[in-house]
Amino acid sequence: MSAAVFSLCAERVAAGDPDRFSAVMAAPAAARGALFALYAANLEIARAPWASAEPIVAEMRLQWWIDALAAGATKGAEPPHEIGPALATLPAAALLALAEAAEARRADCWSDPFESAEALWDYLGATSGALYATAGSLLGASDTGLRAYGQAAGLAQWLVALPELRARGRA
Repeated sequence: MSAAVFSLCAERVAAGDPDRFSAVMAAPAAARGALFALYAANLEIARAPWASAEPIVAEMRLQWWIDALAAGATKGAEPPHEIGPALATLPAAALLALAEAAEARRADCWSDPFESAEALWDYLGATSGALYATAGSLLGASDTGLRAYGQAAGLAQWLVALPELRARGRA
């Protein structure tokens, strides 16, 4: 495996999610490649709903990620993307967690508000919560509390983003 693909993932995370980049740099060196791959994929998935003003086109981008990640998890297929070789090193559970996040992010394609507080918590659990739990598992930790912590952190980030979301016409 080329170090260049992990370097690309690190560059993407440094530019798009500097807080997580700093966290990865504090992690053991042996775990950094997997964490950079996880977080770079998360950035790609989080951006997909914003790639087009047309919700259907944005959903198509998410579906591509869902299919590619599921194929990686079930068949060992490398996602045909520039960060694909790095994703191929992740365990199947991590790829399925990313696919779960992509599925949840369909809500980001549309301007409809969450139907209930429970729907928002489900979204946060599948996105930020799953990301925290997966990162923890890559470091050898159990999920005890990580998903809930991730949901809470995701809620804080969502509240900070609300003015921008409203400015873009998202409820």
